Amino acid sequence: MSYSEKIQEVLDGAEVALFMKGTPEMIMCGNSERALGALRRVGAPITAVDILVDPQIREDLSAISGWPTIPQVFVRGELIGGADIVEELERSGELEQTLVEKLGENYWEARGEKTVALAG
Repeated sequence: MSYSEKIQEVLDGAEVALFMKGTPEMIMCGNSERALGALRRVGAPITAVDILVDPQIREDLSAISGWPTIPQVFVRGELIGGADIVEELERSGELEQTLVEKLGENYWEARGEKTVALAG
């Protein structure tokens, strides 16, 4: 299975997907940390993917999303944006509103984090 297929599988299956540098346990980038923090503060159920394990993952991800930078946050397969956008949406209340609209009023009951490995 190609990375593109694995990425699409994550996008199809995860309520909230965070493609980041590192993992929630070992964050390797300030912007990834900022996006993760915003998602944690609104109680999002997060599926994290470390793009650093293979440069091809980032290339394939950007080809799918049309977004060049990392992190990338998706809700139900739809690109929300990177760290700046996600933080701005959190500040304005729109991030929580988007989660309610796409995942339902009680989305935070599913809160938690898991990391999915695309390589190996």
